[in-house]
This record gives sequence, C-alpha cells and structure tokens, in this order.
Amino acid sequence: MFLNVHSLTVGRPREFNIESAIIAATRLFITDGYEGCSMDRLVQSTGIHRGSLYAAFGSKRGIFLECLRTTLTDTADPPSSSELLLVALGELAARDDEIRALCAQAIKARGENAAHELGIQLLARAGLNEGHV
Repeated sequence: MFLNVHSLTVGRPREFNIESAIIAATRLFITDGYEGCSMDRLVQSTGIHRGSLYAAFGSKRGIFLECLRTTLTDTADPPSSSELLLVALGELAARDDEIRALCAQAIKARGENAAHELGIQLLARAGLNEGHV
C-alpha cells in the first residue's frame, strides 16, 4: 500500500510504501529500543523525510504504536512480535496506558505460558540465561 502524504508546505506530495516504513522502523526499535531510537535514525532507516513521517504517524510514539499494532497482528513473524513486545513492556508500558493495553491483549492472546516465555526472552535479551540466574 502506498500512502500519499500531502505536505502543507509548498512542494510536491511525497509517496512512500507504509508497510516498508513500518518494517524498517520495527527493526530499528527492536535493535535500538524505543529510547535509543531517534527521529534521525528513523528517517535514515526508513528513507522517508522527517516531515512525511510526522505527517503519516504524528510522532515517534505514533510510529512505535503502528509498528506494535502491525507486528502483534502479523502471525507470519512471531519472533519480531515478541522482540517488539519486550521493548514495549520494558520501556513504555509502565507509563503509557494505550501501549500497556496492547501488551496485555497480546499476552492474553498468547496463552497461559506467555508471561513466563516473555520473561525468559527478556533475561536472554539482557544476557542472562538460565545458567546466570
């Protein structure tokens, strides 16, 4: 799907593939975390101008929310959804009601062992496997 983003400033409208932008932003959020991901890095990673990103998503939080929603509903790539869910839980859920609700919904949908599995993944992400704890 292509999204036409019409700027309020003079110039031609920009077109970009929103799915490609979400994929690139998701990868960046997974590797750098939410706090470690700047708008400059998002611009560089997606190849989309800053103004176009803001026009399409509103903010860095808006980009993250769209990445989280898309990733959690995409059953084709569960590892990415777990990784992005860990970023959301670790950095945002405690202070953002909407993200916390999305996380809770995703955990509930994954079944009764989901919290335990995410805990193991979080420890592994921190470099603490079962032999270290």
